[in-house]
Amino acid sequence: MALRINDIVPDFTANTDQGEISFHDWIGDSWAILFSHPKDFTPVCTTEFGAVAQLAGEWAKRNTKVIGISVDSAEEHKKWKGDIESFAGTQAGFPIIDGADLVVPKLFDMLPADAYLPDGRTPAHSATVRSVFIISPDKKLQLSMTYPMSVGRNFAEVLRALDGLQRTYQQPLAVPANWETGQDVIVALSLDNDQAQAKYGDLDVKLPYLRFAKDPA
Repeated sequence: MALRINDIVPDFTANTDQGEISFHDWIGDSWAILFSHPKDFTPVCTTEFGAVAQLAGEWAKRNTKVIGISVDSAEEHKKWKGDIESFAGTQAGFPIIDGADLVVPKLFDMLPADAYLPDGRTPAHSATVRSVFIISPDKKLQLSMTYPMSVGRNFAEVLRALDGLQRTYQQPLAVPANWETGQDVIVALSLDNDQAQAKYGDLDVKLPYLRFAKDPA
């Protein structure tokens, strides 16, 4: 069954380059981002892992843990991290899950249940293991994005989306297209005008169903 927004994400125990983890326990009370890759020592994926490493301070500001998974062994991950850190010019302190058994890619619906890795396999055999999952502290999936192997992920957009999710989490708010932190937010229709104004201050009513308020951050 497909993993959908607001589903509780699968829990699992797995080996990583930093030792064994239990996923839900590892998340704890934090937000979490799981980003996946079809194979170690691949060019686009190396740039992406490097970008994640360079943003360590941004993840920390947002109480967000990041963890990678690539369809290779933990021992291969340890070797690959040398390349990642060389490219990024910084330490890659996050763990990378051993995905060689395909358990986690299948749990997260990135591969079909009958998928396997043939001898002499290439990244194309696991090309769909190219998703980003943003998970809230209640262990629910809040956002997923899947990229082809030829297009590197835009981690500025991942950060923007994370900011929007955190701003609207368990609040009657939404953020508009191209929103950035500090810009006005949209008040949900679950509040009438009086309730919305009492909670968020003056409204900028563009349409009866489109009402903006100042960013409450």
